[in-house]
Amino acid sequence: MDKIAVLIPCYNEAGTIGKVVNDFKHYLPDSVIYIYDNNSTDDTADIAEKSGAVVRHELHQGKGNVIRRMFREIDAEIYIMVDGDDTYPASAAPKMAEMVGKYKSDMVIGDRLSSTYFIENKRPFHNFGNNLVRRSINHFFNTSIKDIMTGYRAFSYEFVKTFPVLSKGFEIETEMTVFAIDRNMKVDNIVIEYKDRPEGSESKLNTFSDGIKVIYTIIQLYKNYKPFGFFNFIAIVLALISTLFFVPVFIEYIKTGVVERFPTLIVCGFVMVLSILLFIAGVILSTLRIKDKQDFEYKLQQVNTLKTILLCDLK
Repeated sequence: MDKIAVLIPCYNEAGTIGKVVNDFKHYLPDSVIYIYDNNSTDDTADIAEKSGAVVRHELHQGKGNVIRRMFREIDAEIYIMVDGDDTYPASAAPKMAEMVGKYKSDMVIGDRLSSTYFIENKRPFHNFGNNLVRRSINHFFNTSIKDIMTGYRAFSYEFVKTFPVLSKGFEIETEMTVFAIDRNMKVDNIVIEYKDRPEGSESKLNTFSDGIKVIYTIIQLYKNYKPFGFFNFIAIVLALISTLFFVPVFIEYIKTGVVERFPTLIVCGFVMVLSILLFIAGVILSTLRIKDKQDFEYKLQQVNTLKTILLCDLK
């Protein structure tokens, strides 16, 4: 079991990975630096290995897939996750590690948006997307996280071994944040100095396609983590639509004693029944969520026990 593991998912980062590895070796000399190469077509893996990193490979394309393998294979007391593009400062890593080790944070978020991100980042749609995601998550989940999509984070052993990675791509950061919030884990924030990619280094994030995936992920996460609110919202909308169309039919019936728009009445009835079913589904799923949280606390105890055993074996 490592004391500190630095996890760096990489895809075609030959121009920057050597510097990133050397910077983290300087600021975290006791750490083990893991590079997970995700089918790079350049010399990323060779450069990382020559720089002193442990190089492994994930053939299933996508950042989420890389992180799934990292979390599964590596045991450490403290994890630092960072991108290999040299946009995040290694100098912040000791403080982030201290917050996990000494102050028992489960996740430490490297907050770019409160410092230089909007100045350094030259992609306006990325700026808009980061703000949209941050406001959406904070609104839906009643929290105040400063930077939802940052790729610079520190984790506890408990977080890494209980987090179920479902996302395949860049939406993984959003999923991590919501999981930590929902499970009542200790989430802390540290402001970092962000710098844009150096010349010659290209972002792998597609503004529109990956942005749509992130928005879809937010909706999915809200449905999964807040089923009562999600299904109740749809139920209320359907109930209002049903009522809106039913009222003229009912008024007409009061006046004439005849239902002239019978198809409308039938559709209104079906829509109202669907609304009631969605409300019931929300109640049932919210009850299952409570049971799921209880099971999670039990799983967390098991993970803590395993961590204790691993630490004792080291000693």
